[in-house]
Amino acid sequence: MTASHAGATHVCPHCHETILKSAAVCPACKHMLRFESSASDVAAPAALTPLRVEGSFRHPADSDAWEYSIVLTIRNERGEEIARRLVGVGAIQPGDRRSFTLCVEMNPVDDKRTR
Repeated sequence: MTASHAGATHVCPHCHETILKSAAVCPACKHMLRFESSASDVAAPAALTPLRVEGSFRHPADSDAWEYSIVLTIRNERGEEIARRLVGVGAIQPGDRRSFTLCVEMNPVDDKRTR
């Protein structure tokens, strides 16, 4: 792996989302980015999931269609907005249901990679 700093990013060649350079699999499109071959890569700890929120809503059958926007906002420790992204938009018809999952995955940084 080439040397880089923690949090370094690049663009996935498949889906064009900005992802971490350390990712072997794109978290957005799930395409394989590189194959890990060394023993230290195989023994890497699994991602931690300190936050996972799941929810759903059902549109009442007795009303008109609804539109929705999913907006994700990230703030630092001072409450300052550091990122805001429109994740998705859509419409839901009467009687339909939508489910959503927000998952934050964290991986330890390999000290050898950041030198």
